[in-house]
Amino acid sequence: MEILPVTDMIHTERDGAIATVILNRPDKLNALETPDWKRIGEVMKELDGDDSLRCIVIRGVDTRAFCAGSDIGDLMASRSTPSQVRDYAKMLATSLGAISGCRHPVIAAINGACVGGGMEISSACDIRLCGESSRFGAPINKLGVTMSYAELAPLIAIVGGARLLGMLLTGEIIDAQRAYEIGFVNRVVPDESCIDEAYALARSIAERAPLVNRLHKKFIRRIARPEPIRDAEIEDCYAAFKTEDYRIGCEAFLAKCKPEFKGC
Repeated sequence: MEILPVTDMIHTERDGAIATVILNRPDKLNALETPDWKRIGEVMKELDGDDSLRCIVIRGVDTRAFCAGSDIGDLMASRSTPSQVRDYAKMLATSLGAISGCRHPVIAAINGACVGGGMEISSACDIRLCGESSRFGAPINKLGVTMSYAELAPLIAIVGGARLLGMLLTGEIIDAQRAYEIGFVNRVVPDESCIDEAYALARSIAERAPLVNRLHKKFIRRIARPEPIRDAEIEDCYAAFKTEDYRIGCEAFLAKCKPEFKGC
């Protein structure tokens, strides 16, 4: 098990163009308290502003859990009134939005339990890769609490409203294969290779043209919104053709060599 500073519940690391965000509450299977949720949003906004980054991996501190949701003790202490819950929901929506709205590709590397808030965090990522013994679900009707619209929307976008409602009504916990079958995870790998596979994927993404990756994220998020796409937004589709990376990519392809993209 990797040992990290006990006070650093949301731990960040950097390896070249790849950043890692580690959920670090191993004694609680990475179940998060309110300050931890807020810190995730702050960290993701900081990483979003770093032009030298090309990919981000979010994972648990060890292989027992990605995230077991919210700490129930914290829930009782800090979300005991509608007013407190309203403030919490706004903060949580901001943090989940910071993950999904991050310009850089974000990978969720999932081992073990991924329930409740763990599913919410991973649903805000772009790619979800999990170990074969991972488990998923949101049995929160056992607690008498609800998910907000901001929490539900990313999950619905991935698995569909009917399937998600079935999971919420029954409190069903599904295994990794079922999560793959319903489209929640992109890939299932042996438990022992999950983290290595996630970083191999991150390195592969980081080798691609970063501006193109960011633009594709932007386009797909925009298409999901209902209002018509404006002419000015359509112009963004041509932005990559004015970049140095476009020239580098074409020249490398013709020369049959590996491109070294500059991100400009």
